[in-house]
Amino acid sequence: MKRLVTRISLGVGATLGSLYMFAGRALAQTSPPVPTVPTPGGTASVNVSLPDLTGTGTSNTAVVILVLTVLSIAPAILVMLTSFTRIVITFSLARQALGAPQLPPNQVVVGLSLLLSLIVMAPTFSKINESSLQPLLNDKISIGEAVKQAEPAVREFLLKNTRDEELGAMRKLAGEKSTTPVAKTSFSALAPAFVLSEIRTAFTLGFLIFLPFLIIDLVVASVLMSLGLMFLPPTFVSLPLKILLFVMLGGWTLIAETVVRSFA
Repeated sequence: MKRLVTRISLGVGATLGSLYMFAGRALAQTSPPVPTVPTPGGTASVNVSLPDLTGTGTSNTAVVILVLTVLSIAPAILVMLTSFTRIVITFSLARQALGAPQLPPNQVVVGLSLLLSLIVMAPTFSKINESSLQPLLNDKISIGEAVKQAEPAVREFLLKNTRDEELGAMRKLAGEKSTTPVAKTSFSALAPAFVLSEIRTAFTLGFLIFLPFLIIDLVVASVLMSLGLMFLPPTFVSLPLKILLFVMLGGWTLIAETVVRSFA
């Protein structure tokens, strides 16, 4: 035992000694010299040249800046000012009603909602492209004029799909007079009214989707109760039945068609 302790002590000592010598050599090395740029005055200077933003390249630069700005706020615009809100909430409620809240996965639901949103928003995007985007790319109008020309198409879509109750409430909160025409409602009142209206419509569709699945759950629970199988969870039996019925009726297609046709 003493020999074993002695060998361990010697091994540890040798290891520590090696590490100390290696660290000493590393610290003894000098740091590499910093490269310098010799100049006649003895100081280093760095010349930074900026690209020429005059002439025909100015419009291209402005377009690039505009595109980068839009891309940075695109998620918020996509969620708030398009049909995405109603569609994604409806599909999420359909998953809950089916009894499989994680199927399909969130990525599939979001992706499908984006594709359906493109179908719904295609007429509006076409109007914006013709009246605003193409003239801007062809250097016919400025960025400010492009925004003004794109506003009527967006405002038309929002007003068509906004309920009067939500719009009136938001106009009161924004301090707008009731005598002001609805077509001249500010975006600060129109945007939240549209979002609230979309949430309300989505929950209405979700309630209609929940009803048949609720009936199936009640029927299965009553049958199990009559058979004396009180300790058997009703969802264990109702879930396969709901999935079978949902697949046979083409449930996802029906929901997609319903939610797309619900837009004015």
